[in-house]
Amino acid sequence: MLTSCADFDDSASGQTWEPAPDLTPQAGPQPQLPEAGGTSQGPPKGSAPTPVPPPDGCKDFNKAVIATCLDRISAVAALPAAGSTIGALAAERISGSVLRVSSEPGASPKEIASFDVDASGDGGLTGLALSPSYSEDRLVFAYLTTEKDNRVVRFAEGQPPKPVLTGIPKGPKGNRGVLLADSDGALLVATGDAGDPAAAADPKSLAGKMLRIDTSGKPAKGNPTTGSRVLASGLQAPGGICESTDGSRTWVTDRADGRDVMYRVEPGTTLTTPVWSWPDQPGVAGCTDWSDVLIVATSKAGNLQNLPVTEEGAVSGKPSVTMDGENGNSFGRLTGMDVVNPDFVVAGTANKDGGDPVSSDDRVVLISRQMTPAGNGRD
Repeated sequence: MLTSCADFDDSASGQTWEPAPDLTPQAGPQPQLPEAGGTSQGPPKGSAPTPVPPPDGCKDFNKAVIATCLDRISAVAALPAAGSTIGALAAERISGSVLRVSSEPGASPKEIASFDVDASGDGGLTGLALSPSYSEDRLVFAYLTTEKDNRVVRFAEGQPPKPVLTGIPKGPKGNRGVLLADSDGALLVATGDAGDPAAAADPKSLAGKMLRIDTSGKPAKGNPTTGSRVLASGLQAPGGICESTDGSRTWVTDRADGRDVMYRVEPGTTLTTPVWSWPDQPGVAGCTDWSDVLIVATSKAGNLQNLPVTEEGAVSGKPSVTMDGENGNSFGRLTGMDVVNPDFVVAGTANKDGGDPVSSDDRVVLISRQMTPAGNGRD
């Protein structure tokens, strides 16, 4: 099926993400989403995959696409299941719009909020997360860049936004921020360094940090330093946060000087030693922890990086690359990613941001993980 986390076994299996077939109802909502290059079960051995016709205007024939003809998507947030329908919120970085999208046939994106944003310096509307108690309060959190600062706001459909955390430094670059509601009901906020690496090391600055706050913006209970919002420091331009299903480990992607990196977040520490680095700088963005593999979307290379992970949470080898265009299996530049259920994630694209857009871009897509033979990953 069909980009700030879920669980499978056997890292040696070489399991990867691809558009996938129907699964059982027990696994959650399962719309019929065949592979991008053919049927849901794949073509017979030795035969060529059945090609998916190219988009016709805003009509996309790939069943994994649930929204088309949007502006550049920076973040997505999966909505609670509604029968067999999968829904999500999608953030347009430059326009500042938040749209509700759905896998229901014939459904059109609906704008539920819009913010005045400054999209310069990789800023704009860059983060979305549902409230930890969304089913009761219907609140959504957003990370955005204004004329004066970077900030976190909360909003509900049809209501004006309210500031939660303001005064996050703004600069000529490094304004991007991402959000994730953690397993303890707190909000994780990864902030850029606003182009000032010294700010990331300054404990008094909100720049270049992994913050952990409650829904009112105050320091969350259990933070390493009482009265401080800072969980960890040392970020430059974060792209995504993800957490294991049991909440035992948290990861953040970052675009550092001369390399892209993945950090495992250890509370109270400075993020200096990544678990993996990409010298080719593919533009690491959203991520998902599925126990034995970390899936990382890339917004420049336009693929998925699959990092094998041990039971102890250590990266055990170099990533295999999937959704890179082989057999037509690619959606181009992938950005934000969020977990729908233990088998699927929703992701956004930003092909209008320097990529090679098709007529239906930019899109919101659903991605699932499928088994491949061990050792099938490519360098």
